[in-house]
Amino acid sequence: MPSYLAILADSHDSADALTAALELLQPHHPLAYLHLGDLCEPAMLDTCAGLVGGAPFHFIFGNNDFDHEGLRRRAAALHLHCHGLCGELTLEQKRLAFLHGDNHTLLDQLLDSQKYDYLFHGHTHVRATARHGKTRIINPGALYRAKPKTVALLELHSDTLQYLTL
Repeated sequence: MPSYLAILADSHDSADALTAALELLQPHHPLAYLHLGDLCEPAMLDTCAGLVGGAPFHFIFGNNDFDHEGLRRRAAALHLHCHGLCGELTLEQKRLAFLHGDNHTLLDQLLDSQKYDYLFHGHTHVRATARHGKTRIINPGALYRAKPKTVALLELHSDTLQYLTL
């Protein structure tokens, strides 16, 4: 059975785009969802909680997420996982790190550590994938101010990456 990870970024208060993205990802039954920052308003988390089908939803702050305390409170109330500026997870025996991508020093430190199988970031609104040593770097694109609007779906066992277009 495939072990998918759903990866989203930069929704910038676009509830319609976030809803469409989550509905596009749902049929793949992801093990977890990662949002890589710039949700913006805490109310955006209500959309996430309603559409992830019980899978864990993890997010970090982006450079346009100004209400950190509001996002933390709303996440706690909805049983979603706020990781602050940077997060780490282990899924299917893969070590993951995720951040927004605007802090280039932190991004470089995480890459240079070579502790992670995957490093996920957003911020640029441009989908991309690359390798740095053992670490695969993945940017899912964006749900706001991007043409096309994309999310990513990573199969963790096979390392197969798909970009899905809204």
